[in-house]
Amino acid sequence: MLTIHTAPLVLPAGADPVVDGAVAVDGDRITAVGPYEDVADEAPGARVRRWPGVLTPGLRQWHPLWLLRECYHPDPREAGELGEEPLWGERLAALGELGETRWAGSVRRGVQRMLRHGTTAVASPGARFRDPLVAMAVARSGLTVVGTTDAPGALLGERPDLDPFAEGHDLRGTVQGPLAIGGRADLAVFDVPDETALRARGAVTCVATVLGGRLVYRAR
Repeated sequence: MLTIHTAPLVLPAGADPVVDGAVAVDGDRITAVGPYEDVADEAPGARVRRWPGVLTPGLRQWHPLWLLRECYHPDPREAGELGEEPLWGERLAALGELGETRWAGSVRRGVQRMLRHGTTAVASPGARFRDPLVAMAVARSGLTVVGTTDAPGALLGERPDLDPFAEGHDLRGTVQGPLAIGGRADLAVFDVPDETALRARGAVTCVATVLGGRLVYRAR
């Protein structure tokens, strides 16, 4: 179904920002990017999704394996005991030996957390995961797997972060690719007024993630 995603500001990452912009999506492909009125005129009858803030390309996470296998993502039923944030280091070690079933659940929840941060692509050497739990969860999610050829150097901070902006990159350095006609419809929406605010507040402001044309996350 043809869908138009519109927001007060569209940041294509490969062109100038578009005020009151829109992106038209047909299946898993982008068919138009530009001012809402122009895009709507080219797509009569399209479903329209109106979002607050800024609409950008989906983000790329450079450290998915660490975040999924060196962190435990608590089940909501464990929140009273373990909290809601990922556990790593000494807190992870304190949990003792985790069976495969428990790890599989953690990996799935970790993938969902990535989607809630606007992530649509994850990096791994050779653009593949050898860990079967990670490979299965990523494949089922629809996340794009990319190589690590252009990966940044040293981390900022003591560990990777679910927020792809945490390493200090600007938007063009954090997205997988620009919004372009014919490109895969991987989009993210953040409830901030502009790119400066997005970099300052980070991907925690994500309110929607579109993966291959599918709305896979929407904030309540």
